[in-house]
Amino acid sequence: MTLLVISPDYASHLLPLATLATAWRDRGERVVVASGPATAGIVDGFGFERRDLRLGRGSNPGVIKAEDQPVDEGESLRGFFDATRRGAVPTLRYQAAERLVDLMWQPVDAARATQRIVEEIAPDQVIVDHLAFSARLGLTTARIPHGDVVLGHPSALPVGDEVYGVPPAWPQAFRPDAGELDELRRLCDRVAARFTEEWNRAARELDPAFPPTADAFAEHGPLVLYNYPEELADDERRSLLPPHRFLGSARRVEDVDPDIERWIATAGRFAYVSFGSFLSVRGDVLRRVADAARARGVRLAIATGSTDAAELGDIPADWLVRDYLPQVRLLAAAAATVTHGGNNSVTEAVGSGVPLIVLPLSTDQFAGAAAIERSGFGVALDPNAATVDELADAFERVLHVGPEARARLDAAAARQAATPGSELAFAALTA
Repeated sequence: MTLLVISPDYASHLLPLATLATAWRDRGERVVVASGPATAGIVDGFGFERRDLRLGRGSNPGVIKAEDQPVDEGESLRGFFDATRRGAVPTLRYQAAERLVDLMWQPVDAARATQRIVEEIAPDQVIVDHLAFSARLGLTTARIPHGDVVLGHPSALPVGDEVYGVPPAWPQAFRPDAGELDELRRLCDRVAARFTEEWNRAARELDPAFPPTADAFAEHGPLVLYNYPEELADDERRSLLPPHRFLGSARRVEDVDPDIERWIATAGRFAYVSFGSFLSVRGDVLRRVADAARARGVRLAIATGSTDAAELGDIPADWLVRDYLPQVRLLAAAAATVTHGGNNSVTEAVGSGVPLIVLPLSTDQFAGAAAIERSGFGVALDPNAATVDELADAFERVLHVGPEARARLDAAAARQAATPGSELAFAALTA
């Protein structure tokens, strides 16, 4: 049996997809990953075969910096980072305007390259990142069955009257102006229309008989695999979802680092802090988190990413501070986590039974933060507005989660431990 995994050239996308594929690898089956060169080391680390497939102009092997990207992508990233400092709606507007370039890069060429790899590999199953639109276009127009993996809040695949790029829910700390939201929705409607035109044009070139779609953002494969805990799902959306499975999370096994193991053994109660590979650039927010932890005597393990550790101020000797840390391992021992609300961070925290402080900055992170808040699994704050005192209070709240929420969070973690996302994906695709 052969599994083909198709991923953009981003570590944050490939790591969960590769983790799902371990269910095939551990059964002695063949796994081939089609992605770009930046993540080749990750493919090798999992012991998979690799085929080169370029699905975008940018890449990210683990920590991303604008100056390491091609000129156009670097400028786009700098614009995005600047937008996050202006607030939630400006960020979403900026991302909407960039969307055609981000998501439909050379669609016909990438679709045909995907089809050639499928023809060469002859896989029994295929899993593909939902945001790899060009690759999905190649699979769809060639009628190749596949598992469509949504690596984000489920609203990354809009249903009902949702519009891609407009959060269906907001945390209480965010109160966007109604006029700004209307403007954002109109912009996202225009982007969706243009994106759909591009999808239909490329589909016609690939297969003149292929039927057009009314909304390319709402297109999906025959089976959708949500890399998301069912406990966080919005009940009002359930009846609108396509054929699907909730996987919970894709928590990988990380290499043992003796220094980190020694730190965990002596750290006592601590919180893990990470803003992911992109948004770790927000050193100003990391600094306020560090100041709040110092004020309340909370020990931290901080993955600084692209932020210089010197920006955090005086670092206590008993903190663990590196540009990159093994997130899954630290979450397994942490009492709380502080995150931007990325999919890996949220799903891995819930899978580890760890309450969260979520400081969302972009895309589906706002809806994900609202889900954490609604579930009682954590606290959501505006990263641009939250004061040191408010962050300190948030630490107190997540370090003393109520017994009812604690029991539900522990139960969610136990369910994921009993049946990991990789096993759920294997069962769904091989049924």
